[in-house]
Amino acid sequence: MREDVKASLQNVNSKVSVALDFWTSYEQIFYMSVKCQWIDDHWSLHKVLLDVCHIPYPCTGSDILTAITKVLTMFNIDRKILCCTNDNSPQAVQACHALKEELDAHSLPFFYIPCAARTLNLIIEDGLRTPKPILSKIREFVLEVNSCPDIAEDFKQLMALYQEGSWKFPLDSSTSWSGDYAMLDIVRKAPNAMDNTIKKHEETFSSRNLLLSTTEKSVVNILLSYLEPFHKITTNISTSKVPTVGLVLFFMDHVFELISSCRDSCRQEWLKSVADDMAKRARSFCTQAYNFFTFMAAILDPRIKKELIPENLNSEKNLEEARSYFTRYYPSNQFPIMANGFGTQDTTDEENVVSFAEEIARKRRRASMSTAADELSQFLSEPPLPIATDILDWWKVNSTRYPRLSVMARDYLAVQGTSVEPDQLFTSKGDDVHKKQFCLPYSSMQSFMCINSWVQSGYKFKFRMTEINFEKLVESSAASIDGVKS
Repeated sequence: MREDVKASLQNVNSKVSVALDFWTSYEQIFYMSVKCQWIDDHWSLHKVLLDVCHIPYPCTGSDILTAITKVLTMFNIDRKILCCTNDNSPQAVQACHALKEELDAHSLPFFYIPCAARTLNLIIEDGLRTPKPILSKIREFVLEVNSCPDIAEDFKQLMALYQEGSWKFPLDSSTSWSGDYAMLDIVRKAPNAMDNTIKKHEETFSSRNLLLSTTEKSVVNILLSYLEPFHKITTNISTSKVPTVGLVLFFMDHVFELISSCRDSCRQEWLKSVADDMAKRARSFCTQAYNFFTFMAAILDPRIKKELIPENLNSEKNLEEARSYFTRYYPSNQFPIMANGFGTQDTTDEENVVSFAEEIARKRRRASMSTAADELSQFLSEPPLPIATDILDWWKVNSTRYPRLSVMARDYLAVQGTSVEPDQLFTSKGDDVHKKQFCLPYSSMQSFMCINSWVQSGYKFKFRMTEINFEKLVESSAASIDGVKS
């Protein structure tokens, strides 16, 4: 299967980007996964796990660099890589910096950025530090509700009695951000039902003192009012089809505004202290993430452009460097002249009618535009598109208008704003992944993680030319092991 993945990458005509993830197993072995992402000629996004590497103790930046270089060379993408998204650990940053020096020496563009999702998760953890004891009480209550049908039924009836809404059961008790938010939300929206359920089942709850005080409820209400926009942001990032650099920077900039507003206007000293800690992480992220490479990645997102990128990133210097970079690395002599904005392609009669009508419309649009020095200027002269726009479809349709810029956009829109899937970090969906990362032994960690990912990416698992259902194979193996144990 690895050869199939290598063959796929050999046919890639664009730049590729990689993302690093790190974890420690139950055997206290440290691992790094390397995932690759690119956009093909048809504007379809591809993601594939390249390898899972054991990083020897004490895991230095040099060790990580050696592992990354080996993987890039193995898949022959060491000259195609444009960006590496990392977890912002000192060792990963050191490795990426050394890799950049190597690629700079060969005049190959390369940059690295911290994972926005991990940074945001750490910022939220700072926000949840104060109510941790309260969360522990709520989680114990939720676990009892989920495990005891009688308590669950009483809780439902009391919510109906007090008109405190309805909830999907089992209640989310995960330790993820979505689980924490859901549990705090119970206190805000169903305090009476919760209190009276605890009182009614005193024999179950009495020894644990789970009834929240007025002060504790006040802390929850104040904190949730502050964190509610954070929950909306993580939901939007998690459900985004393509969380581009431009989109995640747009959301992160709003996070920074929320933190700044809290520090300036908050009356509760404990919350202001929390916001101060959040601000430190925000500044660290900006230092790592804001440069002219991320500026280019952001403005090439037709939903973002210059209008919606962070103010500290939106400078004339970055724009001029972007123009220079565009001219240097995407010169016009590398691209065929597009007649009337259309390349040669096989079409049906019906498609020809549509194409001809679109050709007339585009001619008129171009005629109405102010004279632009190049494709980049023309692209930026148009207003940003709605956030809900499918940017890959938009570029697929408009690549004929911007033949040079679309090539650059394919390279930069494939850069991953997060090093992990956001929903695996912010919701309980990541629990299964984390369990496998922790529980798999050294002997099967690499093979299981890689083959499982490749199968999910559409590659076929074969043995002696026969296709094998990998999931059923794993299930039968697990059943056999359970049978031996019993």
